[in-house]
Amino acid sequence: MNVKIPYGKDFVDLEVNIPHEVLSPNEPEVGDESGIISHALSHPIGREPFDEFVKNTNSLLVIVNDATRPTPTARVLQEMKDILADHPDVKFIVATGAHRAPTEDEFRFIFGEIYDEMKEQIFVHDARKDEDMEYLGVSSNGTEMYINKMVRQAGNILVIGSVEPHYFAGYTGGRKAFLPGVAGYKTIEMNHKHALSNAAQSLALEGNPVAEDMTDAMEVLKDLNIFSVQTVLTADHGLYAMTAGDLLESFDAAVDKANEVFCTKLSKKGNIVLSAAPYPMDIDLYQSQKALENGRLALEEGGIIILVSKCRDGVGDDTFLNLLGSSATCNEVMEKTSECYKLGFHKAARMAQIGTWAKMWAVSDLDSDVLKSAKLESQEGIQEAFDKAIDLIKEQGKEPYAIILPQGSLTIPLIE
Repeated sequence: MNVKIPYGKDFVDLEVNIPHEVLSPNEPEVGDESGIISHALSHPIGREPFDEFVKNTNSLLVIVNDATRPTPTARVLQEMKDILADHPDVKFIVATGAHRAPTEDEFRFIFGEIYDEMKEQIFVHDARKDEDMEYLGVSSNGTEMYINKMVRQAGNILVIGSVEPHYFAGYTGGRKAFLPGVAGYKTIEMNHKHALSNAAQSLALEGNPVAEDMTDAMEVLKDLNIFSVQTVLTADHGLYAMTAGDLLESFDAAVDKANEVFCTKLSKKGNIVLSAAPYPMDIDLYQSQKALENGRLALEEGGIIILVSKCRDGVGDDTFLNLLGSSATCNEVMEKTSECYKLGFHKAARMAQIGTWAKMWAVSDLDSDVLKSAKLESQEGIQEAFDKAIDLIKEQGKEPYAIILPQGSLTIPLIE
């Protein structure tokens, strides 16, 4: 059979002639998009309707995701357009975390039709500007919490996020807009170091130190007047569900909906796993690593995992690449990570961890030397890599069995 594998904004046909399973996010029935949004805004969880919330604020800060997330921010803002336009003091801040600022095209992707009229009111969080941060205290896990001063200055917050499983934070969305979204660089670095913990896993919230930091930050910020909007998308970025109202309650409700979409069952693990990072999550290697992380859940020890990602903007934050490239083996990467942590090292450690028990290949626009530094063996094409993996498994005297994740960044394989 042929399986369509995303590569950038295009698709490549993969011919598969061995026993296999194709795992993709589930395809739940989707209702009217405008109706989903308006119903959530008028029937929030634990809060007054959105129009009343806005009416009772004299200043409003809207926190939105950057372009590394497929959050349908523009669609939600379009529904809110008239209410926000009438507000006397509304500002927007792009929650970049430690990412770069958006490009002009990315601003338009985030804000849609309102961008031109609101652009003077849009700010971009810069985690490296210490002077823009306010100290909140220390989390229960020892993280020093700094957050952008604009948050407390506004007091009234509208946060628009999207909820999906995250390979070490448990889930994106909700409280993640604050930490790491608009947190200081040191805070993000300390928080992400917890990703090295075995408790920092996809779907895990309780006992996950990364997620606990986020919860601790919101406990300090409990005096804020927050209205939360959390979206849950299908794999093709259609709007499946939206919850609104109280930050924590709307997040919990969105988690239940996200599990319905992104958790898929497989009968057994494969000795070949092909996992693709779909657009826009293929922006760089740093982000594409999530497809590797999800793919590992479906891979047998000693198998081969093939990452497929265009990596349109290159490597991304190259801290993790420098660590991988400066180490002779994956085991050496693990040792260096535990000795001296820097932001980005968690990516290197988790990639290297796979490399200690499996082969890692990649089909990408990145130069083969760059991939080699990342401990990924460069392959010429998707079909070529897949066929080569089959031959290698056969040479080992094994029967090839493949797990294919066309939406690897968004698919959580679970053994039945």
